[in-house]
Amino acid sequence: MQTSGKKLFSILGLYRIMTLAFRSIPLLRKAKAAGKMNKAFLERIMLAVTEVNGCAMCSYYHTRVALEEGFSAEEIRAMLGGSFADVPREQLSGVLFAQHYADLRGKPARESWQRIIDEYDETGAKGILAVTRMIMMGNAVGIPSGSFLLRFRGKADPRSNVFYELMMMLATVVFLPLAGLTAIVLNLLKTPILRF
Repeated sequence: MQTSGKKLFSILGLYRIMTLAFRSIPLLRKAKAAGKMNKAFLERIMLAVTEVNGCAMCSYYHTRVALEEGFSAEEIRAMLGGSFADVPREQLSGVLFAQHYADLRGKPARESWQRIIDEYDETGAKGILAVTRMIMMGNAVGIPSGSFLLRFRGKADPRSNVFYELMMMLATVVFLPLAGLTAIVLNLLKTPILRF
């Protein structure tokens, strides 16, 4: 997986991403209950976002899950290379939106979001958003953790350093309950789930 040039997440960015992911849990539950998100669609979104962020740990894990789900090695390799030629037509817009969202670090164009609502309806669109946010949280945690572990094998992420990795891992532990609590409060206050 190509990682050079892809900017790492900041500590404050991690807190924001964690809060958004926790806020999205009810959205994903509702989309799954409505039949809008199946496992294959979910994994395609996870692979597309992981490709954007360059997380080796998430790439490894979601490659395994996708293989277990019946994806071909060629489709997985293509997706992790940024090609979506094998993505079913009915899932392609959702996968591309997830990639767009990740590439812009959670600040998609209003028009892109509206197109996703028009195509998948509000419940389906929110399910796509939820999966995207959850894998972004996984990437934000996985990149420094994976780099720290790979450092001992001489394969550290060239974008990173030990101080960054340790600070992000510590921040993850500290932010976990705070981000969860913030998400609950924001959901109770019914604040918008997306800002442009």
